Amino acid sequence: MSEARSDWTREEIAALFDLPFTELVFRAAEVHRARFAADEVQLSTLLSIKTGGCVEDCGYCAQSVKADAGVTATKLMDVQAVLQSAAQARDHGSTRFCMGAAWRNPKARDMPAIVAMVEGVRAMGMETCMTLGMLEPAQARQLADAGLDYYNHNIDTSPERYADIITTRTMADRLETLAYVREAGINVCSGGIVGMGETRADRVGFIHTLATLPQHPESVPVNALVPIRGTVLGDMLADTPLAQIDDIEFVRTVAAARICMPASMVRLSAGRESMSEAAQALCFMAGANSIFTGDRLLTAPNAGDDRDAAMFARLGLRAMAASATHAEFEAAE
Repeated sequence: MSEARSDWTREEIAALFDLPFTELVFRAAEVHRARFAADEVQLSTLLSIKTGGCVEDCGYCAQSVKADAGVTATKLMDVQAVLQSAAQARDHGSTRFCMGAAWRNPKARDMPAIVAMVEGVRAMGMETCMTLGMLEPAQARQLADAGLDYYNHNIDTSPERYADIITTRTMADRLETLAYVREAGINVCSGGIVGMGETRADRVGFIHTLATLPQHPESVPVNALVPIRGTVLGDMLADTPLAQIDDIEFVRTVAAARICMPASMVRLSAGRESMSEAAQALCFMAGANSIFTGDRLLTAPNAGDDRDAAMFARLGLRAMAASATHAEFEAAE
């Protein structure tokens, strides 16, 4: 079994990307099978509990106040409505329920409702994940006390590319929140977005940043940019698909993430609705073992439950049991 390392160099990760494609996928599959069942994939559902009106200027995001993408800002959802959505997701096979709010950071007045959502979803037997923007240490502890399993805060891209995508906060801000989450005892979910016009060196830098954290994120979402008109990157890239990432390079990114972070759940996230089943199958072979299911991811479309069930049947995959994610990770440690 390959050891989890935090001393990866960029040169080592770049060498992985440069391997012949079939060799890279084979190595990633070996790493994956040493720690996880090859035919199991975790099903997660993501719900936008507060949409739009975010003061950040992330160039990919339709929920930014800087975007002109037709997204109407909403207030924080009612707790009972969130729990109803969670129950529906559970009934469709999801074992983790992720809740996202378009905030720079949550306010004190929002925390009681957030805590009630976490407690209510956990009472259903599901894993809980929140993404609320930046956190203060006391907020992280409050979420930990509520029983939050995972906190998502993506680093998005490489440190060098970061300021080209977002100017209202820094990579250091992102990493600070991840440190607060870790210190509070909450599992970390952190990944990024590829296909934003970045270079392979940026993809190497993105994986390097996560793989050299003192402890790897327990979940690593890998998103493919969904260009949305009215966003900076959407307007720039929507008509120039060659500037985005092709399927082979996307699979390379998944494989490199699996090798560098062998015990993490590697999740196919945004952009999957436009991927062929063959491309997704290659991702699963290369070590992806988690997906977002359902019809939407925050404001972007997503492959639906029925389509995913049909794909799983064709590929001979099965949904991971709710307890398996924690058990697998703890055994790997």
